[in-house]
Amino acid sequence: MLKYFTGSYIFTACGLLAAYFWTHYSHQGAELGALFVVLVLSILEISLSFDNAVINASRLERMSPKWQHRFLTWGIWIAVFGMRFLFPVLIVAIFAKVGLFEVVNMALKNPEQYAHYLHVSHPPIITFGGAFLIMLFFSYFFNHAKEVHWIKPLESKMAALGHFKSIGITITLILIYITQHFAPAADKHEIITAGIWGVIIYLLVDGFSHMLENHKVEGCTKGGGFSLKNSCFINFLYLELIDASFSLDGVLGAFALSKDILIITIGLSIGAMFVRSLTIMLVEKKTLKQYRYLEHGAHWAIGALAMIMFISALHEVSEIITGFIGLVFIVIAYITSIRENRKEP
Repeated sequence: MLKYFTGSYIFTACGLLAAYFWTHYSHQGAELGALFVVLVLSILEISLSFDNAVINASRLERMSPKWQHRFLTWGIWIAVFGMRFLFPVLIVAIFAKVGLFEVVNMALKNPEQYAHYLHVSHPPIITFGGAFLIMLFFSYFFNHAKEVHWIKPLESKMAALGHFKSIGITITLILIYITQHFAPAADKHEIITAGIWGVIIYLLVDGFSHMLENHKVEGCTKGGGFSLKNSCFINFLYLELIDASFSLDGVLGAFALSKDILIITIGLSIGAMFVRSLTIMLVEKKTLKQYRYLEHGAHWAIGALAMIMFISALHEVSEIITGFIGLVFIVIAYITSIRENRKEP
């Protein structure tokens, strides 16, 4: 265990030190409170993203050790500065029609106003993530070639529906339409646009991935160069987009605990680092092969998370509920996998 999580422990120590000194500089006397918030946020991120680790592992198994390492190194910096800091800033800049540097200044010096703008942008942001993740859910279960089923009566019927082309896209578009139908008039256009972009981005990345796999691109398995023609790069991009979608509810919900964007970024990033370490451990120990239903449980958790995201575009849903539902699916899938293994001779 220490082998896989040493980097995460070091990252946590550095994050806590950074949080302490930043709070000492900006809000002297509130250092211990800030450290507590960082730890709570990191635990929240891990609980929300355990199913993310399982999904990541299933995709990472197809990649070379070199690109697995890049996922842990390059990927964490993308997760820290890209998704947990830059993305919320960019969203506020777009919807508030304010310059990027002005938003950064606002986030650091006027966090209340920044949090207000981010809250206003919540419906389209969360709809984008919900559309992306529900497409991932549908692509896994609406697959007529899928032979192993966990919840057999239901999953076998869903697999048969895979013969109907584009059924996942159709249902997703219906969900987007239903969501905007119940939304306030001011949010309808943004919700539709964001949801459609979630579908488009998923189709583009997933399409590139399948194209490369079907043409048997060798760059990935040989640890080749940095190119769009390299299937590992596409898989790397795919993983980062999945991580981004998973982190949306955590980023937005974190403002209930703190308005300080740096404290939020540090806390969520520590959680993201542990999720990445867990992913590498699952890959190297071949856990998904040992526990056959773990991937099924993770995808059911993704489907539940996606539906919660659509609902939260209209009504606030606690992150505790989201994390608990995902954890229940994973635990039950783990237990049933163990029971199935015991039945085998």
